[in-house]
Amino acid sequence: MKAPIMEVFSSIQGEGLLIGRRQIFVRFAGCNLNCNYCDTPESRKSTAGEQKTLKELQKDIMDVITPDFHSISFTGGEPLLQADFIKTFLEKNRFPSLLETNGSLPKEVKKIADLLNHASVDIKLPEHFKGNINHEIIDREIESINILISRGVNTYCKVVMLPSTRVDTLKLVAETIKEQVSDPSDISMVLQPASPLKYWVKNTSKLFEMSEKVGEQLNVLTIPQVHKLLEVR
Repeated sequence: MKAPIMEVFSSIQGEGLLIGRRQIFVRFAGCNLNCNYCDTPESRKSTAGEQKTLKELQKDIMDVITPDFHSISFTGGEPLLQADFIKTFLEKNRFPSLLETNGSLPKEVKKIADLLNHASVDIKLPEHFKGNINHEIIDREIESINILISRGVNTYCKVVMLPSTRVDTLKLVAETIKEQVSDPSDISMVLQPASPLKYWVKNTSKLFEMSEKVGEQLNVLTIPQVHKLLEVR
């Protein structure tokens, strides 16, 4: 069994609720979406990765593991395109893990949810895409969230905020998640201002308003990409 892997490296998690944790990042190649804010656009094509076996991935991980290791982050691209590979890997190597996913493939989530410790589901907004967006994607993301929560995975959702993001759009998304997630008290929303941060420094009032509107529905945090500030991967 093989999967297209772009890189395996150790760094500090710079996003979401595990921010500051030392992780080993396994970046898969290939993605089923085409977000315009993607900070690793080279990972969109599966051909960009090197085909690696389970044993090769295990060796790569052991080569970079450190005493402060917290967990493996399966990221991409979209790691759920390689759900069978991840499932087999975690069954053989019970590392603590974080799945970073766009949540659009709930059937694949079911395959590996029992093996995960943490999950970050990236909620997509209309302005994240050029042209038309499939409006059913939020339904699939919420389905994935419900699967993860039901399996006991520590799950949060993340929304990348662009300068064009509207406050009322975020409010509607938060309302939808609160209404459709099985237990809203189990889910937090991380608002992630898109880098570079120069725009947001001059528009902190908009950040506050976004946080307030989401906070009416869900537990909310505003966290920029800290690894970008530290200039690490």
